[in-house]
Amino acid sequence: MYSKIILGLSILVWLVPIYFRTKYFLHMIQLEEYESNNYKKWMKLNKPKVITLKQIIVVIIIFFALCIYTIRANDTLMYISSIIWLVGLLYSFEMKNKEAKKPLVYTKRAKRLLTCNYVILFITLCIIVLIGMKEENILIILIFMYMYCLLIPQIMLYANKIVKPIEVRINKYYYDMAYNKVREFEELKIVGITGSFGKTTTKFITAEILKQKYNTLMTPNSFNTPMGISKVINNTLNSEYEAFVVEMGARKIGEIEEVAKLANPKIGVLTSIGPTHLDTFINLENISKTKYELIEELPTDGIAIFNYDNNYVKKLADKTFKEKILYGLEDTENLDLYAEDIEVFEKGSKFILKDRDGNSVECQTKLLGRHNISNLLAGAAVAKALGMSFEEISRGIRTVEPVPHRLQLIDPGTGVIVIDDAFNSNPIGCQAALEVISHFKEGHKIVVTPGMVELGAREDEANKLFGKNMADVCDYVILVGEKKTKPIFEGLKENGFNMSNVFVVNSLAESQQKLADIVRPKDVVLFENDLPDTFNEN
Repeated sequence: MYSKIILGLSILVWLVPIYFRTKYFLHMIQLEEYESNNYKKWMKLNKPKVITLKQIIVVIIIFFALCIYTIRANDTLMYISSIIWLVGLLYSFEMKNKEAKKPLVYTKRAKRLLTCNYVILFITLCIIVLIGMKEENILIILIFMYMYCLLIPQIMLYANKIVKPIEVRINKYYYDMAYNKVREFEELKIVGITGSFGKTTTKFITAEILKQKYNTLMTPNSFNTPMGISKVINNTLNSEYEAFVVEMGARKIGEIEEVAKLANPKIGVLTSIGPTHLDTFINLENISKTKYELIEELPTDGIAIFNYDNNYVKKLADKTFKEKILYGLEDTENLDLYAEDIEVFEKGSKFILKDRDGNSVECQTKLLGRHNISNLLAGAAVAKALGMSFEEISRGIRTVEPVPHRLQLIDPGTGVIVIDDAFNSNPIGCQAALEVISHFKEGHKIVVTPGMVELGAREDEANKLFGKNMADVCDYVILVGEKKTKPIFEGLKENGFNMSNVFVVNSLAESQQKLADIVRPKDVVLFENDLPDTFNEN
């Protein structure tokens, strides 16, 4: 009788850490885009989050208590062992919601995966109740329950594999629906944009310029996957739109081809090729091949637009025989569209936009940095391909607002200038950000960063170089996360930076506290990158 009461109470307590632990690992696999291989890689790199030292110790203690009970079974030992189990469970598992930069979103897919997890839990509960009916099995059941809680990260992985065939069928249904719908609008001007970096900013710029003449829809935020683009087409695109600007992202070969076949663009823009997502692409050759899939999917009468300043893009442009527009800031005699007389200021820049035919117009922008002029040229090239005049393009460029979290200048009215470049940093972007803050003449220059990730074997080298470059520009550096930022720390030190002005903290919240201690009016603060929760060292 007492053993059944103990079992019932134990199950009620046990379900609490089950809930919080399941929710946490559902969040992690969602951040890894439900890709099992990515999730497994995350588990391998974050073993202390998957199983902690406290949990290992508790398993040993519970197992030891079970051994003693097996040798000398009595009610007193059963009660003591049950209490040890309860204390161990409450001690070793967190039972609270963790603060997240990008919170868990209960999408339909997340709910299906969660349901699968709970079906597995229900089956497990049935087994526990059946076996636990016998008093002599109670401690065996308790250790089994603890092990189940411990193995939730792996259970999440297997649940994801179980529901994958269902997800594939659902995704195909919506993909096919979008594929057919977008082809119903024969007059729609569809633009595809891809690149290792700059594609989101270029998408916003292109859409803003095109709005001067066309009713334009663009994929929002970072909706650059087959399902994200399908959702926009199925839910938002209609006959009122005259132009559709589509950002196309990829983490492996074949993914740009998939989204290009879906969106069916006639104009394709290749902004850049560089060392991003090298953890999945492995090398730059694979990145080049993947990005060029957009150009290959253009129709025979399509127009390919290339950033001719990027050496990798230049090679692809030179081998392309479709109609093409080359843009850039260098080697202007070989370009179709370029900028001259560039003047970069603290809060924007101006330049003369020119083309091969001798047309020119003065342009002014609120966007920061010389590299953003390149992104503006990409948008201008699309507009030119769609028959817009230089005057319309210039008006569009003037109206372009900074893209959130991409070198976005924020003036909170405190006398301190904040530059938010927190979205998905890369080596080129880091250097551009440092160049931007170098234009500010007053006050101290402060950088807050967790460094760069997803650069594969080049990651430490790139972060070390970032540290060396920071040493030439900054007065103070706040590094978020001791392990990840170690190469940056070494780069700063090697380049003779005053290390008493370097502060290493464990979280963004701590960095803000430290920043409050050192920042003064007229200072410029650059937030460079903000790693997702999967990279949190806490």
